[in-house]
Amino acid sequence: MRVTTGGVAESEEAAEAAGEGDFEAFYRANADRVYRALAVTLRRDDLAGEAMAEAMARAYTRWPAVRELDNPAGWVFRVGLNWATSWWRKVRRERAPGSDDDVAGPPGVAEDAVVAEQCLARLPRPQRAVVVCRILLDLSTAETAAALGISEGTVKSRLSRALADLRRALRVEE
Repeated sequence: MRVTTGGVAESEEAAEAAGEGDFEAFYRANADRVYRALAVTLRRDDLAGEAMAEAMARAYTRWPAVRELDNPAGWVFRVGLNWATSWWRKVRRERAPGSDDDVAGPPGVAEDAVVAEQCLARLPRPQRAVVVCRILLDLSTAETAAALGISEGTVKSRLSRALADLRRALRVEE
């Protein structure tokens, strides 16, 4: 039992339940956003769903430490991206070369959005991850650097190159 400053006893279970409620609120507020960011970065909705679920499960098991981070959603995104990268490596080792399937744009999406998604999909994954963090997740340069484990200068240069490539690609596609 813990005793609060007011002298009221509080059980360990109540304290844990409050932490779980805190995680539930975090999950509700961020799960869809992290999923969308992973789906854009990975170009596979099914893999993004699995990566998000795995990352959220890891966040839940480490919630006391994760909630203290400056950007828990960025941490979840990075864990999901790392998990998906490991999954891809495993699949590549097990599959015959050349058997990767291209993922088409989602049905019913406006043609401009499909073109933009295809141009984004052509970016190298490190550049695509920076674009997703900075634009889709609206993270700052520092938060993006922390989430991806790179320097702020690398974030800036990757974003600059990615946006220049996207501008060129979108002009050609028009």
